[in-house]
Amino acid sequence: MADYKQQLLDRFNDRTATIGIVGMGYVGLPLAVEFARAGYHVIGLDVNEEKVSKLNAGTSYIPDVPTDTLAPLVDSGHLRATTSYDDLTDIDAVSICVPTPLRKTKDPDMSYIVAAADSVAGICHAGLLVVLESTTYPGTTDEVILPRLLKNNLTVGEDVFVAFSPERVDPGNPTYGVHNTPKVVGGITPACVEVVTALYAPAVGEVVPVSSTAAAEMVKLLENTFRAVNIGLVNEMALMCNRLGVDVWEVIRAASTKPFGFMPFYPGPGLGGHCIPIDPHYLSWKLRALNYTARFIELAGEINTSMPYYVIDLVMDALNEDSKALKGAKVGILGMAYKRDIDDVRESPALDVHHLLEEKGADVSFNDPYVPSVRLPGQRTAHSVALTAEWLADQDCIVIVTDHTGYDYDFILKHARLIVDTRNATHGYQGSARVVRL
Repeated sequence: MADYKQQLLDRFNDRTATIGIVGMGYVGLPLAVEFARAGYHVIGLDVNEEKVSKLNAGTSYIPDVPTDTLAPLVDSGHLRATTSYDDLTDIDAVSICVPTPLRKTKDPDMSYIVAAADSVAGICHAGLLVVLESTTYPGTTDEVILPRLLKNNLTVGEDVFVAFSPERVDPGNPTYGVHNTPKVVGGITPACVEVVTALYAPAVGEVVPVSSTAAAEMVKLLENTFRAVNIGLVNEMALMCNRLGVDVWEVIRAASTKPFGFMPFYPGPGLGGHCIPIDPHYLSWKLRALNYTARFIELAGEINTSMPYYVIDLVMDALNEDSKALKGAKVGILGMAYKRDIDDVRESPALDVHHLLEEKGADVSFNDPYVPSVRLPGQRTAHSVALTAEWLADQDCIVIVTDHTGYDYDFILKHARLIVDTRNATHGYQGSARVVRL
């Protein structure tokens, strides 16, 4: 009887293994690059033919992965891309890094994971390690991935190895990437943990094993629920400070001087990105099935999703002080990405702010040096305008939604008339514009 565990351990140890990555987006591509840099041969799979063509040409489409880093790995043969699962037939390990969005009802949309799991099951063979990295609810690996793989009469922990390892990608983070962020892993059996640990060890600085796939799935949800709840708290603090006539930013700055027992979070126009607005609802959904209400998550979600509406109220009140109505006013948005210095607009609160302003009858335009265009409701496309003195002066109100570090805030304050600053980006800068802060 073949010792498939030892075979995999040997191949991971001497880097003769071939690794498949399903989904070459913000999570899959950085992971593929680190595996290739560690010496593995990597095959990235994506249904997007344009991405696959760019990858095989050595051209990156993600800011966190410079083309100068990607191209040598492609040229050396350590990394290539495909649209066909047939190319993954002989791989030793496969990592599933597909999107996990929410439906409008806040229920998990598992279609991408299910489709990937079914396709991986089609090429599954003895001696394969399957790792799910997509963020999801506790129990997904055991309940969705494993049954599909065992249809081939394979035994988990002996013939096939199954694990969960939550992605911890933070787009635009200049300090922490895949390599120097500890990697949590949880396997269905102890043998699965041993094998998945061996897979990641050459590519990351530290591997952190936990006792089960459900524990690993819960780790990711705790991390992002922690952030969502604390952001919800500080957003509500901003609302309370507004009622009390207190500057919330001053309060946070002062509270941050305490050297223990306090961690600063900051209010904003709402949550964005691929994790924080979505992941806690996976946990909340799972708990509802167990007749338990995740009250902190539900309340934080209610507060955070209301923030774009609060921004609109600030704009209306600010215009009213200038004896202007929002309807018919020219409103310019600075920043459409969900956070500073990236091009990602997934779940960006700026999209909500833009939509709500238009619903109120405003004439809306935007500037974002990272986002040349965005899709709007009704299949419309809006394009970024040039950030000129003329454009700033022509707007009745400028709304800072994303505080890109490349913005010249002195220039903006000099030429704009009225600014609603949802990020406190203009603090410490000088200019003639009247500024209303969140």
